[in-house]
Amino acid sequence: MTAPRPPATIQPIDKASPEAQSANLVEGNLAQLKAMFPEAFTEGRVDFEVLKQLLGAAVDEREEKYGLNWHGKRRARQLALTPSTGTLRPCPKESVDWATTQNLFIEGDNLEVLKLLQKSYAGKVKLIYIDPPYNTGKDFVYPDNFQDSIKNYLELTGQVEGGQKISSNTDASGRFHTDWLNMIYPRLKLAQSLLRSDGVIFVSIADHEIQNLRAAMNEVFGEENFVATVIWQKVFSPKNSARHLSEDHDYIVIYAKNAEVWTPRLLPRTEEMEARYANPDNDPRGVWTSGDLSARNYYGEGTYPVVCPSGRKIDGPPPGTYWRVSKPKFDEMDRDGRIWWGADGNNMPRQKRFLTDVKSGRVPQTLWTYEEVGHTQEAKKELMAAVSFPNADVVFDTPKPTRLMRRILQIATEPDTADLVVDFFAGTGTTMDALFAQNAEDGGNRRCILVQLPEPMEGAESAGWKTIADVTKARIRGAGQRHKNSDPMFGGDVGFRAFKLDSSNIRAWNPRPDDLTGTLLDHAEHLAPGRSEQDVLYELLLKLGLDLAVPMESRQIAGKTVHSIGAGALMACLSDGIDRDVAEPLALGIAAWQKAQAQALQGGDDNAKPVSTKLVFKDSAFADDVAKTNLAAILSQHGLDDVRSI
Repeated sequence: MTAPRPPATIQPIDKASPEAQSANLVEGNLAQLKAMFPEAFTEGRVDFEVLKQLLGAAVDEREEKYGLNWHGKRRARQLALTPSTGTLRPCPKESVDWATTQNLFIEGDNLEVLKLLQKSYAGKVKLIYIDPPYNTGKDFVYPDNFQDSIKNYLELTGQVEGGQKISSNTDASGRFHTDWLNMIYPRLKLAQSLLRSDGVIFVSIADHEIQNLRAAMNEVFGEENFVATVIWQKVFSPKNSARHLSEDHDYIVIYAKNAEVWTPRLLPRTEEMEARYANPDNDPRGVWTSGDLSARNYYGEGTYPVVCPSGRKIDGPPPGTYWRVSKPKFDEMDRDGRIWWGADGNNMPRQKRFLTDVKSGRVPQTLWTYEEVGHTQEAKKELMAAVSFPNADVVFDTPKPTRLMRRILQIATEPDTADLVVDFFAGTGTTMDALFAQNAEDGGNRRCILVQLPEPMEGAESAGWKTIADVTKARIRGAGQRHKNSDPMFGGDVGFRAFKLDSSNIRAWNPRPDDLTGTLLDHAEHLAPGRSEQDVLYELLLKLGLDLAVPMESRQIAGKTVHSIGAGALMACLSDGIDRDVAEPLALGIAAWQKAQAQALQGGDDNAKPVSTKLVFKDSAFADDVAKTNLAAILSQHGLDDVRSI
C-alpha cells in the first residue's frame, strides 16, 4: 500500500516558445542591470532618466559621436538577442566514437547554433577562431531568418525555390560593406559571451573589411581588449597577374575577453636559438650564451676601467658607449662567474646568460611567415590529401594550413586543461584537424566545437558530397583515422558527435480560435512527430545548460527506459504508460539509482551527500493525475524535488 505522501508537483517545461528554446539573453541582461541599479527599475521596467542620473558623466548624449554605424546595425544587434526556436538533433551514424568523444560538429546556420549553445557553454570557451567569408562582392548565404530549419536547409541547398531570399552582396546593391557587417556583428556578440574571462578570439580577415572588423570588435569586446593584429604571409611567390600589387598576406585580429587577464603562451625555442647556447668553460650552471656589456645609452656610473684575468687593463667600454652596470655590480657578477673574458682571459668582458635564467620559450611576434606556419598552397594540398578531393584548390579559395592553426593553439590554449576551442565558420575543418595534431604532439586534451552551414557546393558530386559540411565531416574523420594509423599507441580523442540544426522537438502552442477543442486534442502530445527519445534528450541538455558531450547511461526500471545524463545531473524517463501501478516502483528505482550514482561520485561513501538532480518526464505519459502526483511525492520523499514535465 502506498504510504501517505506530502503534496508534490511536477513543474512543466515551457513549450516551444522562443524563451524556452534558448537562453533568454534579454532577460539575462536585465537581471544583471537590475542587480547593479535596482533603483532604475519601476514596475519591472527600466527608467532611463534614473539610470542616466546614476551613471552620471559616463553617459554620452551627443548626437554626433565617434564610432561605427551602418544601415541595419540596430537589427543586427537585436538578432543576437532574439532567442532561437530551433534545437540540435543528434546524428550518431555520422559521428565517430559517439559514446566517448568530447568534440562536436554541428551542421547549421551558425547564428542560430550560437544562440542554442549559450546556456550550456557561456563563459566556458578558451579560444574562438573564425575565418568568416571575406567581403569580395560575392553572395553571402547567411540569411539570418531562421523560421523553420528544414525549410531553411532546403532553400539554402537549392532544393526549394522562392521563400527566403539569399542576400546578394554586390557593388550594385549599394551594400558592399553593410551586408558583411550585418552578418558578422550578431555573431561576434554571441561569441563574446561564450568566452571565459581568460579567453581570446582570433579572426582571419583580408584588407577588404579589416577596418570595419576592428571597429565592430572594439564595440563588442572593448577597445581596451585589443591584443594585436598578426600579419600572415599566405603565399610563397608573388602573383604576377595582380593588377596593382600582389597581395601576399592576410590578417589575424586578436581580442581578449579581458586583456588584463589573458596572456599568450610562449612558443618553443627554435633549433637555431638553442644552438646559440654552449658551455665552453664547463660551468656547473649549464649552457650559456654571452651578451654585450656595453650600450650607447648614457649611464653615469658606466665609465670605469676593468682588469682582465690576464692582467691587461681596459680603460673603459668602447668609445661612445657605457657599461650597462655599475662597478660594484660588475665586480659582483665577476665573482659569481657571470663575466666571460674569452678563452684566454684577455678579451673585452661580456655577460654570461644561462639558458636556465631565460624564459622557457619565445614571445609570439606579429609577423608569421609561410616558412613558420604554412601558406594557402600547402593548405590546399593538405585538403586534397585528406579527402581525396582533386578539385579542392578550385572550390576552396582560402583554406588555412594546419600549421597556422597549430600556432594559434600553441599560443592560446594549454595542453592539459581540457581547453574548449570553438570555430563557427568551420569551412573544411582545419581547426579540428590541427587540434588533433597538436594534442598528439604534446599529449593535450583540448576539445573542439565546429559549426558549418550546409552551404551548396559545386564540383564535389563525384565524391558524393553536396555541401561544404559534407567535406568538413569527411576531413575530420580522415584526420582522426590518420592519427590512429600513424601511432597505434595514441589514445587521444579523435572523434566527434555530429548534430544538425532543426526545429524544436517540443510542439509550440498554436491555438486555432475557431476550433479550440480540436487544438487541445492536437496538442495532447507535446512532442513533434517522428522525433526519438535521443532527440528530446539533447534538447533537454540545451534547455538545462548541460554539455552536449556529457556521458549518458540508460537502464530499464519498472519496464520503462530511464536515462541518466552526467552521472545523475539529469535523469529522464520519456516512456509512455505510467499508471498508478507503475508510478511507485518507477520512482523508487529512480531514487535508488540516483543514490548509487551520488555514492560513486563521492568514493562509495554510504553517507554521501545528496547530489542535485533534475528529473524530466513526458506529461502525456501519465495515465492520470493520481499517477503523476504519487510519483512526484515518492521522489520528493527521497530528496528529489526538481521534477519537471514536457
